[in-house]
Amino acid sequence: MGRVEGKVAFISGAARGQGRSHAVALAEEGADIIAFDVCAPVETAPYPMASEDDLQETVRLVEKAGGRILARKADVRDLDGLTEIVNEGVDQFGRLDIILANAGIVSQGLMSQMTATQWQEMIDINLTGVFNTVRAGMNQMIDAGNGGSILLTSSAAGLRSMDNIGHYVAAKHGVTGLAKALANELGKHNIRVNSLHPSNVRTDMLINEGNFRMFRPDLENPQLEDAIEAYGTIHLLDVPWIEPEDVSAAVLYLVSHEGRFITGAQFTIDAGFQAK
Repeated sequence: MGRVEGKVAFISGAARGQGRSHAVALAEEGADIIAFDVCAPVETAPYPMASEDDLQETVRLVEKAGGRILARKADVRDLDGLTEIVNEGVDQFGRLDIILANAGIVSQGLMSQMTATQWQEMIDINLTGVFNTVRAGMNQMIDAGNGGSILLTSSAAGLRSMDNIGHYVAAKHGVTGLAKALANELGKHNIRVNSLHPSNVRTDMLINEGNFRMFRPDLENPQLEDAIEAYGTIHLLDVPWIEPEDVSAAVLYLVSHEGRFITGAQFTIDAGFQAK
């Protein structure tokens, strides 16, 4: 216990899924949390976004874990809004040590048939939104002079291509490059920057009808039980997915003292996807 005692983390997409898991895991290890989520529909995503009730559940779980939390509703496409949240959090908790740019969406489709809206919304949220999350807090970290750790959630698809999600692949490869560029820029401030590359993670972003159809295009109306075997075919290990807590374990390692010499790296949690 106490691996990030006294630290403060800024987390996007914290209302559920990986973001919530990271917030709770960090709180259990002594961190305070500045959290936000859009809590509103996204036009091109084929599944519901998190709700304000979901965000309040994250608050409850973080507080139950012993952490303090400031939670706000905000969109990663709004840099000014994110900066206000960071400033409010630093005023309340006194510092900023960790940034987890976790929020993202997925949708499916061939690029030859993709609308401009579908492309642009993916890039705006999954790439520019990651930049905005980091940009909102990085100067607080630089000015404080305490160093820090920044993790950008890319994807297994940020290192390899996958069919029917070309816009997602493009955005996530961009996140991988962004992490490398930031690691070079911020190293002189003792701020480490790495990218995370999970494979399938069991969240609403994975378990939805759009992905069922992507993994089982041979069926007209596939359900989870139809797609679950296909989910696992991309892995070396015999699992269809990993859990959010598996990614949180990697987060804790990378942002804690244990990961103090890791920067500019691409950290995979993918059940062997990259090696297959």
